[in-house]
Amino acid sequence: MAVAELAPVELAGRMALAVGLALFVGLAFEEVYKQEERSSPGGVRTFPLLALCGALLYLIDPDRALAFIAGLVALALWLQSRLRRAAGTEGAPTLIIPVANLIAYLLGPIALAQPPWVAVAASVAAVLFIGAREELHGLIRIIPRHELLTAGKFLILVGIILPLVPNQPVTSATLLTPYHVWLAVVAVCTLSYFSYLLQNYVAAQNLRLLPAVMGGLYSSTATTVVLAKRLREAAVAQPDFSAGIIAATAVMYLRLGIVTAVFDPRLAWALVPALSAGFAAGAVLAIYEWRRTIERQSEGLRIPAANPLQVSTAIIFAVIFVVVSLLTDWIRKSFGQTGIMVLAALVGATDIDPFVINIAQGGVSGLSIAMLSGAIMIAASANNLAKAAYALGFGGMQSACRPAFMLVLLALLGFAAAAIYLV
Repeated sequence: MAVAELAPVELAGRMALAVGLALFVGLAFEEVYKQEERSSPGGVRTFPLLALCGALLYLIDPDRALAFIAGLVALALWLQSRLRRAAGTEGAPTLIIPVANLIAYLLGPIALAQPPWVAVAASVAAVLFIGAREELHGLIRIIPRHELLTAGKFLILVGIILPLVPNQPVTSATLLTPYHVWLAVVAVCTLSYFSYLLQNYVAAQNLRLLPAVMGGLYSSTATTVVLAKRLREAAVAQPDFSAGIIAATAVMYLRLGIVTAVFDPRLAWALVPALSAGFAAGAVLAIYEWRRTIERQSEGLRIPAANPLQVSTAIIFAVIFVVVSLLTDWIRKSFGQTGIMVLAALVGATDIDPFVINIAQGGVSGLSIAMLSGAIMIAASANNLAKAAYALGFGGMQSACRPAFMLVLLALLGFAAAAIYLV
């Protein structure tokens, strides 16, 4: 809405909002900078006046904003002179001080010309950055340089590559587009990256099961293999390791629900009863095992997680996704519904994410929501059977028989749910 269209009452409200928000920013500024250097420009009086001045100058000529620009230039020159005089002296003001003054001046026209939430959001962000100075500087010592590069890779995957890839099929063999492929990569990498950060930077001294839970969000199969190896090293059954294996599988059901909901909310909603039952059963079994633990292992249940944003990892997943999509389409055309169910059971021995995402993206046409739900539950249950085999293979019969038995129970529960969908 143009400023000229504002009713007098709304115009007064907008100006009051600008002054109030500037006062809010000024309070935070005084708390951090005025206690150190009283001569620093800005504060609880200056900022509201700057916001009021900016608003009034903007109202003089809202179309071209010449008066406002002149005031902005005058403010910038004055702040520059203050910085020049303070340069080289002890306690010289930082760049944050003139920036905070400029933000206060800009709050006036922003409150008049933009929706109120824009001015509120800008003010809150300014206060958070001003007040969290020590915490933000502390991040330099906490976050390694390679993690900044990792975050940059994530932004490249999501913000640059995804919008640029074409959304048209490149071959008549499938309706799959490069955009669908990369969107699948982004979805899996985002979930895995979130788990990766929690595993590496969330302290869990009082939540020793949390690493296994986060490992399940990252990869329940990898978590099962790692904890099974530790069971073999312990040479005796360890209930806390067994609890970690089952907890990771319980979280797998949440992961499947999240991934499915991203691409097909209707399919995810149909899966809610089965996935909820699997999660609840896994959680109960994990808690039961955890309560049996008498002595916790000193190393806990930490699961080493590889960086999920490596280029090679993304390319491998994309290739697997394309292969699974083409194979699924061919099997559907050649063998129909029965072929899809058999394929679901076979992919359970490996990574089921490409198969599930392909279904959620509409890669299997001609099947009802119930049939697709049954296929996903078959894949998840087959994956539980595979993890039971991995637990016995890597952990040994004596040490890993309990978690393997519980994984088989969860698999049978999943097959029962799939049968209900398919009836």
